[in-house]
Amino acid sequence: MEVIDENKHSNQLSVSDWVLTIFLSSIPVVGLILLLIWAFGDNQPSEKVNWAKATLIWYLIGIVVVSFFFMLFGAALLAGMAGMNQ
Repeated sequence: MEVIDENKHSNQLSVSDWVLTIFLSSIPVVGLILLLIWAFGDNQPSEKVNWAKATLIWYLIGIVVVSFFFMLFGAALLAGMAGMNQ
């Protein structure tokens, strides 16, 4: 028989907590700062810590992919401009 911890259920984030969390994280510079605080700060629920870390990982993946495409298309644009000057 499993024992249910009443405190565990009272510490869960509500829907309104998640709505506010997602809204605040979507504000450009403030959101990044808050994600860092939530991911690495103290006294945060573990589900918010994990969510913030996962979101930061997706941000890093996005930065790498966008940087790759900028380099790829930038090189193609430079090669095309060099070909037009000849």
